[in-house]
Amino acid sequence: MPNQRLTQTQRQELKLSPQQIQLMKLLQLPLIELEQRIKEEIEANPALEDSHENDYDDNEPINDEDDNGENDDYNDEEVDFSKDDEFDITDYLQDEDIDDYSYKLQTNNYSADDDTYEAPIVNEETFQDYLNQQLAYRNLTEKQLEIGEYIIGNLDDNGYLNRPVPNIVDDMLFTMNVATTEEEVTEVLHIVQELDPPGIAARNLQECLLIQLERLQEDNPFADYSLSITIVKEFFEEFTRKHYDRIAKKMEVSNRELKTALDEILKLSPKPADASSSGTKNIHYITPDFFVFVRDGKVELSLDGRNAPELHISKSYLKMLEDFSKTKDSRNMQEAAQFVKQKIDAAKWFIDAINQRQNTLYVTMKAIVDIQEEYFLTGDETQLRPMILKDVADKVGLDISTISRVANSKYVQTPYGTFLLKFFFSEGITNEEGEEVSTREIKKILKDNVDNEDKAKPMTDEQLMIVLKDKGYPIARRTVAKYREQLGIPVARMRKKI
Repeated sequence: MPNQRLTQTQRQELKLSPQQIQLMKLLQLPLIELEQRIKEEIEANPALEDSHENDYDDNEPINDEDDNGENDDYNDEEVDFSKDDEFDITDYLQDEDIDDYSYKLQTNNYSADDDTYEAPIVNEETFQDYLNQQLAYRNLTEKQLEIGEYIIGNLDDNGYLNRPVPNIVDDMLFTMNVATTEEEVTEVLHIVQELDPPGIAARNLQECLLIQLERLQEDNPFADYSLSITIVKEFFEEFTRKHYDRIAKKMEVSNRELKTALDEILKLSPKPADASSSGTKNIHYITPDFFVFVRDGKVELSLDGRNAPELHISKSYLKMLEDFSKTKDSRNMQEAAQFVKQKIDAAKWFIDAINQRQNTLYVTMKAIVDIQEEYFLTGDETQLRPMILKDVADKVGLDISTISRVANSKYVQTPYGTFLLKFFFSEGITNEEGEEVSTREIKKILKDNVDNEDKAKPMTDEQLMIVLKDKGYPIARRTVAKYREQLGIPVARMRKKI
């Protein structure tokens, strides 16, 4: 028999309890989804109730007998019952008031003068519905209508058709059992492109702009859009690269004529779906988790819990558990007691998790407000201090991963707008005076300079670097380029205007 050597290895492993996992999941939920999650939990667990589901009067005693007043530690382990087991309800309740396990999700830190925030009602008509309604008024065959609806169903959020015509032909055959040809699909596509808003169902930006210009020409026969149409149709690459000198030379037009034509093009919408009226699209509203107010020169923070009900453990289930526990000679009764106890445990864990969630949200946002107090007082982005996740985690004594979950999914309404919490986080650099400043402050200065530059001679990254250095921010040109790209600002050549 070959020699075998037994080896022992040791490794450290972090295992989360079910309660911790539940808390992490709850932390990530925005308010609307949290409300739905609570409803689901109440439906799944009859031991969990809100204030409207209480079958017992609040003053009704839970136990007719006086407890022994002891306060033993609660044991979270599951209990296996047998005929010889002794089960005492007072061991489970630990002489704790039931109200200790009720958690009111509503916060009462609102005064009568506070503005009430109510999310507007969402219009349920989608943008696709709007287009399909227009399509239905066209004189189309049943097959053409099917093709048109399929095309509309494949438009992206900006209103573009990214599905090639040959693929649509294949899709309709295999998924809808509708045999068609590329010519038929193309014909219907052109009909869809005649719908409002202009530019809808274009396959690229060039076609989108061209559709809009041609529609303008049709609607305004006495105007002349021919120069703009020619630029988009024949000199689109030069137009996108802002090689205006080449366009003027090739078309033999003056700078004034060229500028007039370009101005017409720049009025067009590159995202036609955004051009539709607000009544024709689903509108998504953000429900803030926090509200920040400034009163008498002080920053005040409120945590929004108004969309959630009061939660507590069902008194009927507690009474049921008490009654079952008094019966020692029936295995069925003991199994029933075990089932009831598990439901009460789950309800208690859920209430505790909700409690911890609200507390975690509040202490995290309070730390952010304390660190960024100057910003919340003024609304000036240059007052934002460098702040990373670790700064907040150290301040509140929580894990960085917990702070990240809060910062990446929660919103705060301020006097200056509604922001995702991660808006307030940024790295820092040291200026010439040795002070640490936020990269957001530098980006704000960079953006202001670009906004105010001479568009006929936009500033290069090298020139922007010099401006920032003169203001006391010695950063490299490649860093300027990185910040510019993060701000969505194109290079100087692309910002040039005649």
